[in-house]
Amino acid sequence: MIVTARTDMPLRGELRLNESLARYTSWRVGGPARRLFRPEDAADLACFLATLDENEPLLWLGLGSNVLIRDGGFPGAVIVTQGRLNDIETSGVRVRAEAGAACAHVARLAARLGLTGGAFLAGIPGTMGGALAMNAGAFGSETWDKVMSVETVDRHGVVRTRYPADYAIAYRSVSGPTGEWFLSCELQLDEGDAKAEQAAIRALLDKRAETQPTGQPSGGSTFRNPPGDYAARLIERAGLKGYRIGGAQVSEKHANFVINTGEATAADIEQLIDHMQTKVADAFGVELVREVHILGVPA
Repeated sequence: MIVTARTDMPLRGELRLNESLARYTSWRVGGPARRLFRPEDAADLACFLATLDENEPLLWLGLGSNVLIRDGGFPGAVIVTQGRLNDIETSGVRVRAEAGAACAHVARLAARLGLTGGAFLAGIPGTMGGALAMNAGAFGSETWDKVMSVETVDRHGVVRTRYPADYAIAYRSVSGPTGEWFLSCELQLDEGDAKAEQAAIRALLDKRAETQPTGQPSGGSTFRNPPGDYAARLIERAGLKGYRIGGAQVSEKHANFVINTGEATAADIEQLIDHMQTKVADAFGVELVREVHILGVPA
């Protein structure tokens, strides 16, 4: 299905100019966006996209995890879905979630309704849009294992329905039609016991709190796990646990997390990430691949 946006409708969302992105990222760093838009709903978003110049850079932010915005900011339009585009609907064992819905909220709602198979989503510190874009996973499961269909929108505001066969899906990697972004997805779960699924979510979250620095500003996992190994193990063996550059530090709790101790700049974090890659490559001959996307311009 293809739906074309109306361009004669006034924008209803919130548009800000030269807005600092630090408040919109989980690292709490980042320079200003030239324009930042928080859409009222999917139709409003489509109208905004249809007004953009073809060459204007475009960035989407959900909860702001898994992304590092440089101190010079982003020289284009940033669309923030946090608190917007967050509807979740259910029908039988199907769950439709918009791109701005927090993964943890999807997991909890499904569990309350006695739907099983989505508990792992509670361990993903982001929104469904981000989870779809990178095939995010936790505790041995991945987002696209549950996807039946998605809705996408392009920069002309055209909405399309697509299916898993339209994408090349791998570990922390999704590639498909260029120039389209995820608006929503339909997940297929299973019928089960609500209390058991809620208990499973609590156990997963307890495990996450025990092993990850959940109470400190970070971008989530910094690197993908290399085949047959763990990035955290290699970083720790390279002697980097607790290592600092400026206000950025390799977490003492989990070596694959970089935390902002309170006064970090994006430059501090990027320099530390580069240092971690170099040290692991020198020590073990393994080239760690970033999960974190680094965007924008230096200060």
